[in-house]
Amino acid sequence: MPLLGEFSALLTACCWSGSALAFSAAAVRIGPIRLNVTRLVFAAVLLLCTVALTGAELQLSTSQLANLALSGMVGLVFGDTFLFKAYEYIGPRLSMLIMSAAPIVGAVVAYGVLGEVIGWFGILGMMVTLGGIAIVVLERRESFSLPNTYYGVGIFYGFLGAVGQGVALVLAKMAFNEGAVNGFVASLVRIAAAVVVIYPLAKLTGRYENIVRVFLQDRKALLLTVLGAFLGPFLGITLSLIAVMYTTVGIAATLMATVPIMMLPLVRIIYRERLSWKAIAGAFLAVGGVAALFLR
Repeated sequence: MPLLGEFSALLTACCWSGSALAFSAAAVRIGPIRLNVTRLVFAAVLLLCTVALTGAELQLSTSQLANLALSGMVGLVFGDTFLFKAYEYIGPRLSMLIMSAAPIVGAVVAYGVLGEVIGWFGILGMMVTLGGIAIVVLERRESFSLPNTYYGVGIFYGFLGAVGQGVALVLAKMAFNEGAVNGFVASLVRIAAAVVVIYPLAKLTGRYENIVRVFLQDRKALLLTVLGAFLGPFLGITLSLIAVMYTTVGIAATLMATVPIMMLPLVRIIYRERLSWKAIAGAFLAVGGVAALFLR
């Protein structure tokens, strides 16, 4: 299919925009830990059924399995837990804008681990992206409902989420560099590994107790969690892996990085959020910097 990779990358950005809105609303209602565990369990079940029905090739080398598992633990447990905390503090638009820093983290880690050359144009792209994020972050809106301390904590959580996603991207790429991997299988391995880690931790710390009662009392939270799980860790992650397989990493990463731009009309329509010219310019600058980084 012509342009399959590019089309998949754009659909990925659409899915991640939708899941960001769903997860942001759910995180406020039930908390980030309950949300993360539940959405990963739902996504694992969906992916397991998909792999079984499609008869996808399951053969992976030990190193591929290890790298994909580590990618899931770092990205979906560490990175996404802090991203969901950022949703609570600063909302989905600003959180997803900060996530534009994830490709920068990935590029720096890939330079050190894989020996990938960044170049001066790539460094310029990084500076532009960080500049775009800074423009929006430093615009402390008076209408923002939380104190300055909470705002700063939310920004910090957002950057921790970006670090987790950036490192996870490199680990997944190490698995793909070794040989072709079915997108659904890769997603299943990552999510299954994340569940194996986060579920026992959540139970031991008492943060995943009485989950059935929680969702029976708040069925809207359940609906939002299921919707986000379908759009994000199931469909979105799978489409992102398909995009990387069928087009260049640069094109795929750039198209997938358009989430902050897609979020602008969504938050304007859904949350009636007033968008300043700095918010709009910062989002376009951040995405433009990612494009320069990957299309250099």
